[in-house]
Amino acid sequence: MNLIEFFLEPLSYDFMVRALATTLIASIVCAVLSCWLVLIGWSLMGDAVSHAVLPGVVLAYIAGAPFALGAVIFGFLAVALIGAVRDTSRVKEDAAIGIVFTTLFALGLVLISVTPSQTDLNHIIFGNLLGVSWSDLIQIIILGAITFIILISKRRDFTLYAFDPTHAHAIGLNPKLLGAALLGLLALTAVVALQAVGVVLVVAMLIIPGATAYLLTDRFGRMFIIAPAISAACAVIGLYLSYYLDTASGGMVVLAQGAVFALVYLFSPRHGLIGTRVLSSRRRRALAAAQ
Repeated sequence: MNLIEFFLEPLSYDFMVRALATTLIASIVCAVLSCWLVLIGWSLMGDAVSHAVLPGVVLAYIAGAPFALGAVIFGFLAVALIGAVRDTSRVKEDAAIGIVFTTLFALGLVLISVTPSQTDLNHIIFGNLLGVSWSDLIQIIILGAITFIILISKRRDFTLYAFDPTHAHAIGLNPKLLGAALLGLLALTAVVALQAVGVVLVVAMLIIPGATAYLLTDRFGRMFIIAPAISAACAVIGLYLSYYLDTASGGMVVLAQGAVFALVYLFSPRHGLIGTRVLSSRRRRALAAAQ
C-alpha cells in the first residue's frame, strides 16, 4: 500500500467521511473555546458543564426537542446550582462543582437506563463517531458554526474578560453577561463534541488543546492558531489510527491529543520540562565560552 492509498482507503466509506468531518468540526470548536477555559482557570468548570448536560440531552430526546436546547438549559442550571451551594454554605467552589456535576451526571445515567429508545443512548456517554448520520452531521455543522462565529466575533470582549474583568466593566462591558455567554457556548460545544467522543471524553477536547498551546506560546493571539491546528491534526491522526488498528475512534482522537501534550510538556523550548533544561544548559555553555 502506497501513501496515497493509505489516506484514500478510509475515505472510500461514507461513515468515515462523516466521522472525519464531525471530528474536525468538534476538535476545532473545542480547541478555540479551550483557550479561554485554560486562561480563566475554568478547566474544572468545563468538566462540570460537559457532564451536567447529560440529563438535558436525554430529556430533550424524550421530548423530541433539539439536543442543544436541553444541554444549554442544564448547563446554566449546573452553574446556578454551583453558585448557590458555594454562596449559601461553607462548601468551597471546587467541592460544589464536584457535587453538582456528579449528581447531574448520575441523573443522566438514570434517565438513560429508564428511557425506552430505538437508539442506544449510551452513545451519548461514550460517543458514536462512526455512527454519525448525515442529519447528525448537519446539526453538528450548524451548532459548530454558530459557536465558532460567536467566539471569533466576540473574541476581544471575551479575552478582556479573561484577563481583567474589572477593566472590562470599567469600559462598559458586562462581565457577568460575558461569563454567562461563555458558559452557554460551552454547553453548545459539549453537544457538538458529544457525537464525536461522548460526555466522558468531551472535557479532554475542551482542555488539552488550550493547555498544549499555552505551553508553546506566551501570546494569547497565537493560541487561537496553535490550539485548533494541533487539535485538527490529532483528530485526523486519531481517526486514521483507529481505522487501521481497529480501536475506539473517539478514544484514539483524545489519546493523540494527550500524546502531543506529553511531548510539548517535555520538549517545549520555553516551558517544557526537558526543553527548559536544555536551553539553560546551552546558555551556561555560551556564557562560559564568552568568558
